[in-house]
Amino acid sequence: MTRYTFWQVVRMELRKARSLPSVTWTLLIGMAATAALGVLAGYNTRDPGGDPTSNMLAGILLGQVITGVLGALAITGEFDSGMAAVTFAAIPRRRLVLAAKALVWGVAFLAAGEAAVLAAFLGGTAVLRASVPHPSLASPDVLRAVLMTGAYLALAGLIGLGTGALIRHGTATVATVIAGLFVLPPVVGAAGHGSGKLLPELIAGNSLAAVKPVPGFTWSPWLELAIVALYPAVLLLAGAWLLERRDA
Repeated sequence: MTRYTFWQVVRMELRKARSLPSVTWTLLIGMAATAALGVLAGYNTRDPGGDPTSNMLAGILLGQVITGVLGALAITGEFDSGMAAVTFAAIPRRRLVLAAKALVWGVAFLAAGEAAVLAAFLGGTAVLRASVPHPSLASPDVLRAVLMTGAYLALAGLIGLGTGALIRHGTATVATVIAGLFVLPPVVGAAGHGSGKLLPELIAGNSLAAVKPVPGFTWSPWLELAIVALYPAVLLLAGAWLLERRDA
């Protein structure tokens, strides 16, 4: 039996990703919409004492759904089509396959996410009203906020991938990801529950993308980013463990 190395499996996963032009176009269009929302938010920013950077990065509300759903479909599509059985027959080391898939899609989501938030920031800054302070990437914490927001979109995609490895059914996984990333945080936030600072979307909007401190989010943005990163890490590890014990 041929034993594939990690980088050989990465190249296989890269070929799979390239064979899905619809996914590529969905990612590109979704990130373009994310950037457009940021520009629109910048144009609508009127409070000179607010946080225009955070406003211009508000498109991540849509972007996280795009990357999260695509991350889910990147793995559940193989189970739904039966391709997973072929892949695991050729490469029985399922943890290796999942790790390679996470690397390929994580890099793709990171590149697309960083490009989208940078475009949102630059475009939003260009249309800010004269009465609103115009931040630049050289301003304190602005570059950090932009980079962390792009990284968040990549982590949201890996959350979808890890959830898909656990559930292995497209519709159920997509519903779970949307509920976890998009529906649950506003409900918890509206209830004023202290656990809100542990939920990815609320962390992204109130810490990672924020330049000015937000009440209730006093932890370092770096610590908050590490908390978000724990979600895909745990999901992917659990998914890898289950894949080793289930029939494909």
